[in-house]
Amino acid sequence: MAYWLLKTEPGNYSYGDLEEEGTTVWDGVNNALALKHIRTMEPGDIAFIYHTGKERKIIGTAEIISQPYPDPALDDVKRVVVQVKVGKRIPQPVSLAQIKQDEYFANFDLVRLSRLSVVPVSPSYWQRLCELGNVNN
Repeated sequence: MAYWLLKTEPGNYSYGDLEEEGTTVWDGVNNALALKHIRTMEPGDIAFIYHTGKERKIIGTAEIISQPYPDPALDDVKRVVVQVKVGKRIPQPVSLAQIKQDEYFANFDLVRLSRLSVVPVSPSYWQRLCELGNVNN
């Protein structure tokens, strides 16, 4: 099982939208590195959902429930998507400011590659983020 962080603009698609729908196709990714990350996802992987824009915080979790596949809405086999299922809302959302203040995250891609929309999360970073968000694993 791998861990991920998926960014979304809450004005376009929020964690609340995922809670209402239950599952969704995670699409709209066009950065080559982010697409490379999606191609390595497996069903059962877990992701944090991170609101960008003015919020800039981890809001909840989701589970990857499909293998990656070409986006059916596009005529481009390189643009892949996965299906995700809602997990749980984070009891204490974790802000980007909190993450940046914690030296433990100095090499975290969320901090180093701020424009990347799909970020791998190491097990140790996942555990620390869960602690900050009061998530019971």
